[in-house]
Parts: sequence; structure tokens; C-alpha cells
Amino acid sequence: MNRLFLLSLLLLCPVIGRAQLDFQLHYDFGHDFYGKSLSNRPRVTATIEDFTADRWGSTYFFIDADFGDNIIHSAYGELSRELKFWSAPVAIHVEYNGGLQRAAYGYDDAYLLGAAWNWHNGDFSRTFSVQAMYKYLAHASNHGGTCHSFQLTEVWGVHFARGLMTFSGYCDLWYDRGVNDHLVLGSESQLWFNLWPLPRVSDDVRCSIGTEMEITNNLVWPADGINNRFYAIPTLAVKWTF
Repeated sequence: MNRLFLLSLLLLCPVIGRAQLDFQLHYDFGHDFYGKSLSNRPRVTATIEDFTADRWGSTYFFIDADFGDNIIHSAYGELSRELKFWSAPVAIHVEYNGGLQRAAYGYDDAYLLGAAWNWHNGDFSRTFSVQAMYKYLAHASNHGGTCHSFQLTEVWGVHFARGLMTFSGYCDLWYDRGVNDHLVLGSESQLWFNLWPLPRVSDDVRCSIGTEMEITNNLVWPADGINNRFYAIPTLAVKWTF
């Protein structure tokens, strides 16, 4: 990561805020649905994510670690900061994406800057966000010869059935001149069954059981090393919210 960019983000992050941290463990069915095409895809992913709100906006990050053959195959993360000093539901959005991978193609760093429109109902049981951003791709040679891009992101969360169920996720669409049709789609929707609202279950048992559906186009690298296909890959997952 660019050190100046990281320092700028850290200076913007408040020391004290309202935080929600969770840990997820996913079993990936990519092998079962696509066979040899995704034979290089690890079956287990561990995710840690955190959202912290404060009087100046919010900070969000997640880190994915993919496991297979008793080793970590890759790690990918995103860190974002939203700044808002006014009453309108629009914030400045700054973000970094990047990671490490054992495979030769790896992950490229990306830096994003734009605006976010955020909405929630009175008790925060329904939330929605739209982000429109300029995106800088660090290695032009991997993206059709240009570093300049744009990205549109939607993020949502819905709690229903008296808190027993949660439907959440995101959808990213960005420009990449190095792929078919010059557009990349990445979306993950999660459906969780929360245990703590059940009778006779303590509120301290913050465990959820659920699934994730990863829908992508021109994003996933299959075994042949050409990221030009559509995939819909489900997982079976468990989550603990701290």
C-alpha cells in the first residue's frame, strides 16, 4: 500500500466510535459447481470485518484469508473512510483495495475517491448506500494499458423476522479496459439466521448461521488463468458478532 495514502486514512480515523466487529468462516462450493474450472479455488475463507460510526462519519474494513492444503493461499482487504460534517445524507468516500496471493496474477492495488449517499430507517433495521467513485488501478499493464477507472457500489442490510434473519451484501461495478466488455461485476449477498433472538438463548450467544452467494463477471480467475467468465458461487457460513 502507498504509505502516504495509508497515513492519510489513519489520521482521519477517530480514536473513539461505535463499532461492530464480526468474524465469519465460509465453506466455498466453487469446486462442486464448476469442477476443474475452479480447481485452483480454496475451499475455506475466513473473514474479519468492522464498521465504526462516529460524529465525523464512519470507518469500515474487511480482510479475507483463503485457506487450502493447510496454508493461506491469499489475503485480500478493503479499507474505507467516510467523512460527513453536514446534515445532508451525502459523505466523502475514500477507499483502498488490495492484497497478496500465491498465484502469479495476484491482486492489484486500487485507490478510490468519490461520494456516498447513505440511508437508514429509524431503528437501523434497513440500511442502503450508493457510492460513485473515481478508481485508480496501480498497474496499468494489467488493465488494458490505463490506470484510470470508475466504480459504482451499492451496499444494503435488512433485519427482519424480529431480528432472527439478516439479509445484507454489496454490488460493485467498475471499468477495466483489460477484460471483455470493459466492465467487471462483483457482488456478494448474505442471508443469516441469528441465534440470539431465539427463546432460551442468551443475548451473549452472538452466533449466526447462513450462506453467501458470490456473483461475478470478468473477476474470478479460473484454473486456465483467464478472468472472462460469469460465476455464481454459494457458500455455507457461520458468523460471530462481537
